[in-house]
Amino acid sequence: QVQLVESGGGSVQAGGSLRLSCEISVDLTTIGAHAVGWYRLHSEDDLELVAYITTEGVAEYLASVDGRFTISKDNLKNTVYLQMDRLKPGDTAVYRCNTGHVGDGHYYPQAGYWGQGTQVTVVS
Repeated sequence: QVQLVESGGGSVQAGGSLRLSCEISVDLTTIGAHAVGWYRLHSEDDLELVAYITTEGVAEYLASVDGRFTISKDNLKNTVYLQMDRLKPGDTAVYRCNTGHVGDGHYYPQAGYWGQGTQVTVVS
């Protein structure tokens, strides 16, 4: 059974930092994936892709977080990280990771391979 477990969320003052982790129980290649994405769900039930990284290390970001967030991976630990700096109240959301693949510059999530999420709250 494939499991994705997020951690690292919490409450932080605006301008602060958090580092999220997404630990995946299997190697991506065993489930036909070659990328991992971080999504966030705001209270308005709007799920948006924040960043993704491929197995080759290619990363892309949502425009509003580019330059503030950094996605990285540790292949030995099957873990993907999201370093979030200069956080803003608008970054408040539940952050979830997912496995998928990239085609034509777009990230395509795999159905069923989602973590439960970790809450990030940024207070002003």
